[in-house]
Amino acid sequence: MPAVALAVTDGMLHYELSVAVEVFGADLTHTVDPWYDFSFCGSGPVTIGSFRLEPDHGLDHLARADTVIVPGWADTDRDPPGELVDAVRAAHAAGARVASLCTGAFVLGAAGLLDGRRATTHWAHTRELARRHPAAAVDPDVLYVDNGDVLTSAGKAAAMDLCLHLVRLDHGAAIANKVARRLVVPPHREGGQAQFIATPVPAPGNHPLGALFPWVLERLDQPLTVEDLARHARMSSRHLGRHFRHLTGTTPLRWLHTQRIRRAQELLETTDATVDTIAAATGMGTATTLRRHFHRTVGVPPDTYRRTFRS
Repeated sequence: MPAVALAVTDGMLHYELSVAVEVFGADLTHTVDPWYDFSFCGSGPVTIGSFRLEPDHGLDHLARADTVIVPGWADTDRDPPGELVDAVRAAHAAGARVASLCTGAFVLGAAGLLDGRRATTHWAHTRELARRHPAAAVDPDVLYVDNGDVLTSAGKAAAMDLCLHLVRLDHGAAIANKVARRLVVPPHREGGQAQFIATPVPAPGNHPLGALFPWVLERLDQPLTVEDLARHARMSSRHLGRHFRHLTGTTPLRWLHTQRIRRAQELLETTDATVDTIAAATGMGTATTLRRHFHRTVGVPPDTYRRTFRS
């Protein structure tokens, strides 16, 4: 019976914790026997939101588990407790497979387990994770990363994706599918978390580019160039590029590309328009071009995105 230990401490996120409990802590011996020997491990009573938990074991018990799950860490501006970090590091050194859910990656990073490895976390925190742990290769686009002995998931619902992935590794796809059906979730989602990231237009107030953004958004169906944008903004292309990078963090063409993809997402969600029609409306030209750029940017083809997000 594989042993799964959930590392708990004050200040963790209850949603990610509950996902792990639902997958590994439920009695599913009728599905596969043996299931998991599941336990809570913490240093005394733990308060998580409005819940109070009594761990089954101390944090030192993590080193006896086959798999250690670290739920999301709520306050990423604060270092996780040293005793938790030490216990997770010791468990990995003892041979445990360690998996973080959402911002639990900050605990793994503090333990040195992300150095030299690919990793992910909630898209809103990937930049900070990369800044704090520069030896890690942080990927903001994927739902989860499997390095074999160290696994990390993106935010919230991606915790379920990673937990089901672990079940699939341990018991096979058929069992993972049964668990997914019981939880009424897809056994495997396509694409990455890029499809869930909104990219709103900046609101620059009296910024020199303030009038440019709405002008561009009204003309996404046209073959705009950097020179077109600069001409409308009444500045040189080089000056435009400096303003754009300062305000949006990217170049004019990349920003324009993002707005075209965003418009395509909106049309896929809210209309019955064909991919050809949407390609023309977003300045992509052909359906082939739209599919290529959409898949590369969002992580899934337009048709898959529409099936997932259509109202």
